[in-house]
Amino acid sequence: MVRRLHGRRRGASSTGCLFSLLIFVAALYYSVNIGEVYFRYYRLLDEMQTQARLASALDDGTIQRRLQAAVQEIGLPDAAGNVRIVRRGSPREIQIYTQYSETVDLPLFHHTFQLHPNVTLPL
Repeated sequence: MVRRLHGRRRGASSTGCLFSLLIFVAALYYSVNIGEVYFRYYRLLDEMQTQARLASALDDGTIQRRLQAAVQEIGLPDAAGNVRIVRRGSPREIQIYTQYSETVDLPLFHHTFQLHPNVTLPL
């Protein structure tokens, strides 16, 4: 025997549930697209740190070529390849830095991110 419950819901979804799901999907879409900008930024920063750790055995031209190749591989704008390398004698350290911008165009969201990766390590 099947008993009918006091509600009239027969497997139908409520509007609140659909609205919550829509908000969740929109937030996920925006966070993935914005997160890609920062993911590429941290990949470049990691490569800059790696080259700075190897700097005592490499000349500036080699470091710059390696970083420009990494910029192309990561898919960053060409401006990110304008890497500056400064070696200081007292204290002995190397600084590698660049700057570039990335624009994110999404529905209801248009923003240009100004990024300034910078690494300073002792030699």
